[in-house]
Amino acid sequence: MTRVCLLGDPGVELSYELLSRETARDALATYRIEEPFENSVAVDTVSLGAAVSLLNDLDWYLVRFVEEALVLEPSVSADEWLSRDLAREVRDGEVPPEETDQRLKVFGLVDGRPVEPLFVRRRQGETPEYDLRDVDETVVVRVSESEFSG
Repeated sequence: MTRVCLLGDPGVELSYELLSRETARDALATYRIEEPFENSVAVDTVSLGAAVSLLNDLDWYLVRFVEEALVLEPSVSADEWLSRDLAREVRDGEVPPEETDQRLKVFGLVDGRPVEPLFVRRRQGETPEYDLRDVDETVVVRVSESEFSG
């Protein structure tokens, strides 16, 4: 199963915004919705292609209410997320899965809420430590080259 997780913009109640609108509600109707982080919506899809397709279907809402769209694809990594852009690049064969692990966006977690991301490059298999503030844990997101340098 490939998991899609949407992190809501600050000041927006993401579940309400998505489920109160017919088109988004219909797109999410076949999924069991969970909230792994504060102000997030997550669903399990059958494949990376289905995950990217769902994100494309929800694009109008993503632009307005979502801070980050993440994809957890077990064939790429069991515990590191892919950004939406990188997930699309892997699905389209533009980037091989084994070449996705160098550029990272690491979020700290404080009381279940993702906070300020730190962009880092993995060196010799080691992920630099999150040092922007004290956090309970971290969430690692693999990002595309353009997201990393942009």
